[in-house]
Amino acid sequence: LSEEALKLWLEEEDSLSDQIQALIDEATQDFPDEDDEVAKYAAQIAREVITDKTRGGHLRIVKAYIAFHMRKDSKWEAKQVSSATPGHITQFIIHKCGEKAEGCEGKKFATAVSTRAALTYWYRTIRPNESVTEWRINSKSGECFGLPTRSRHVSEFMTGLEKTKAKTGEVSVSARALSLKDMHNLYDLCFRPNATPAEMRWGMVRYTAYLFAWLLLLRFEEVVRLSFESINMIPGARESFEVQLSTRKSAQTGVGHACTMWANDLDPKICPVRALIRLAVVYGTTVNLTGALFLKVNKHGAILQDTPIVCGPERFGVFVLT
Repeated sequence: LSEEALKLWLEEEDSLSDQIQALIDEATQDFPDEDDEVAKYAAQIAREVITDKTRGGHLRIVKAYIAFHMRKDSKWEAKQVSSATPGHITQFIIHKCGEKAEGCEGKKFATAVSTRAALTYWYRTIRPNESVTEWRINSKSGECFGLPTRSRHVSEFMTGLEKTKAKTGEVSVSARALSLKDMHNLYDLCFRPNATPAEMRWGMVRYTAYLFAWLLLLRFEEVVRLSFESINMIPGARESFEVQLSTRKSAQTGVGHACTMWANDLDPKICPVRALIRLAVVYGTTVNLTGALFLKVNKHGAILQDTPIVCGPERFGVFVLT
């Protein structure tokens, strides 16, 4: 009996998956691929706005959203938008991010944000002519306009969920940025008087990476991709240098630009020029100045030319460079 029940369940899951894929395919078929030059240019612009990886993630969330409601009600219409749709959205987010003790999955607030973004993508796809900045309902006809993810109900729910998560310490820890005090404390740790020479050298490299990330507003996975070629020392300019930044998550157009980093004599601990000079002293003349800018230091204090530092696992809300 158990094997037969499992077989029936798997058949139902396969059927449901096929229905969901058909719904998504039907929505995207409203926008067929074209091969002319204008279409290719438009596709390029679209890829710059939303990457394939992000789009794929959105589709996975959309499938889960549709499956969640179809399992509850086989007659639920995924493409129907009504006054109840904002409630459907928050029900799914609660299912994903609510407390495990209440039968939910207990995911973090970031999952709720990603879910809202994915469902915005879905409803924009099936309602391409609607406003993307509002949600309103005609009081007489009941007709809905705009995107349900922009409704007051969803917005207030997200605010409440964020506050609830913050009370447990989740949001304030995971979303917390490094402060000036953090950078001063990190400097004192990396350059503590009782550090061994190897620890001091390793501290100089890692502190410079953290400082560059902090000053340039880079994610840690972005700062570890900086190379020696990213640094442009301007002849005659002793008080500054340029850092060439390429494609990043917050700038996906592929057009790089340069940021000038200036010396800070008022607060030497966060001075990028001093940090770069210290890095040059650590590397000395033995390091080939090509490739990754931030290199690992072994326990003996030797620079590992072919081993760049990487963005390690998150600890206490901060990604560790190892």
